[in-house]
Amino acid sequence: MRILHSLTAPPLAEETVLTVGTFDGIHRGHQHLIHQLVRRARDTGRLSAALTFYPHPRAVLQPESPPRYLSSPEERAALLNEMGVDVLVQLPFTPELAATSAAGLVADLMGALRMKELWVGAGFSMGRRREGTTDQLRALSAEKGFALRIIEPLLDDGEPISSTRIRNLLMDGRVREAGRLLGRPYTLSGTVAAGAHRGRSLGFRTANLPVDPTRAAPRDGVYVVQAVTEDGRRGGVANIGVRPSFDAGERLLEVHVFDYRGDLYGRHMAVEFVEWLRPEMRFDSPAELSAQIAQDVERAREILGVPEADG
Repeated sequence: MRILHSLTAPPLAEETVLTVGTFDGIHRGHQHLIHQLVRRARDTGRLSAALTFYPHPRAVLQPESPPRYLSSPEERAALLNEMGVDVLVQLPFTPELAATSAAGLVADLMGALRMKELWVGAGFSMGRRREGTTDQLRALSAEKGFALRIIEPLLDDGEPISSTRIRNLLMDGRVREAGRLLGRPYTLSGTVAAGAHRGRSLGFRTANLPVDPTRAAPRDGVYVVQAVTEDGRRGGVANIGVRPSFDAGERLLEVHVFDYRGDLYGRHMAVEFVEWLRPEMRFDSPAELSAQIAQDVERAREILGVPEADG
């Protein structure tokens, strides 16, 4: 997959079937559109292309209430590459871009990307003051000579799948439902950092990951997880929160990986959230906390079907 970061490079050598959107999370609704677009591009001998924005337009236009991201630009690129997209344009969203007319944006897309078809979701709009509604895009398509394809939203439980809906589920701790809408478990990742080593004294070693404040994180609490490192995938139990039984400090994701004996410090870990267990709680003594963690681990093993290892 070829990745571009502007529309000022020389035009592509081939025509494209293009979709435009933020595509945060690449959820099942996005996948529904993109899979069809990729097939259409292959059937017509064109390139499949997706144009995404970072930062999120709302972070620029409404900085007082920026959305929390479901995916990083790198994660989005990896998912789109897996889906067979030929060209990805990761365009910085700026006030100057926000002030560009819909007609001006269409001209740029037809020039730089040789767009012959534009695929968008129902309710899509682009350009200055969101003037480029699907009605205006229909008029522009007739005038400029490109085809417009409007894809109806994919429904789950009678409601459209959307990034906002998934963020709301995460805020409620409903990670299993969020994963169903994403088509995969919701995942946070990072580099394992050294902690206060309290887990070891409690009998449950943990890998500690800082929580990126720009990411949509599940509600504070204890979860069944899968921890993915270069060694593979292992079940585990994780706490996300501020550790009220101790210092109530920085928000961390603490992961106890089942039956792992190696050293994870400084290594990359992805944490897939499987199911909510309980809210984060304050305990009066380390012994009470240790007993509760033991119960959490037992329940998580049952849910994942991971028996306790001998020894």
